[in-house]
Amino acid sequence: MLLRALAYLPRTHLYHIRRSFGIKFDKMPLPSTGVVETSIPRPITMPSLLEALPITAKTLSVIEQSKRLAAYKAVDRHVRPEHKIIGIGSGSTVPYVVERIVAQGHDLNKHRVFIPTGFQSKELIVMSKLNLGDVDQYPTIDVTIDGADEVDTDLNCIKGGGACHLREKVLAEAAKTFILVADHRKNVEYLGQNFTAGVPIEVVPFAYAKVLQNLQHVIGSPNATLRMAKAKAGPVVSDNGNFIIDAPFPRDVMKDPYTIMARIKMLTGVVEVGLFCHMAEAAYFGNEDGSVTLKKRMVPDVATPVIEEQIPSSE
Repeated sequence: MLLRALAYLPRTHLYHIRRSFGIKFDKMPLPSTGVVETSIPRPITMPSLLEALPITAKTLSVIEQSKRLAAYKAVDRHVRPEHKIIGIGSGSTVPYVVERIVAQGHDLNKHRVFIPTGFQSKELIVMSKLNLGDVDQYPTIDVTIDGADEVDTDLNCIKGGGACHLREKVLAEAAKTFILVADHRKNVEYLGQNFTAGVPIEVVPFAYAKVLQNLQHVIGSPNATLRMAKAKAGPVVSDNGNFIIDAPFPRDVMKDPYTIMARIKMLTGVVEVGLFCHMAEAAYFGNEDGSVTLKKRMVPDVATPVIEEQIPSSE
């Protein structure tokens, strides 16, 4: 009872009681947690990445080999020794981008800073022992290399299948040079040709119902839906704490992606739209035969026509 009463007394009163009666209160030792300190396990699996060794072709499917071809060619041509601030995008092709950058050697990479577009690319940078930075520290980026869900004949692209398109677009706009990499399935005539899920739209949770209604009844996407998670109950939540709406549009609308992007962006509650228009300088697509298809502008000007060329496997 005495101890319980003393527990409610202010610390200064306890001090005087101890002085008056010579009472000693031994400090209670903290219990042992039994936890042994270990390195933090990383959820991103990257075989051979830390040693900068290439993943052997025997372990890759044809599609994965195509992705690696595109990534390697893009890094070889666009990540130059003078580039010090490099943006790393998201998606299934990006691990091969990082792998090729690591292969350029420690002497080059120790003076570089790498800016991620999301959790996946941040983990890749950390695992590869590259210097991690943020766009608020480095708002001007020398080159950003990113994947894409589809790329049309004018180098417009759909991004956001992985719900990272807000940060991806920030890094694309911050970059002096923006390069896309993908396998041959992403090389299309018009957006939405193969990627039928619709245009990814990041919205604040508070406004999702209103935005969804606007898309269905005003903008022209009656099948627009809130993207639901597969490994958790409820909707997908982006790295920014927002919801994702997927809005499919007819072919004639998607042939003019800039116009529909602007209409969607004007809806209150929309944070970003997964249509990247007039931004990419070039796109690399790995093919099954070992060649790479390159789409590029002769000069970085949106008014310049896009040309296409084939890079043979021997190069």
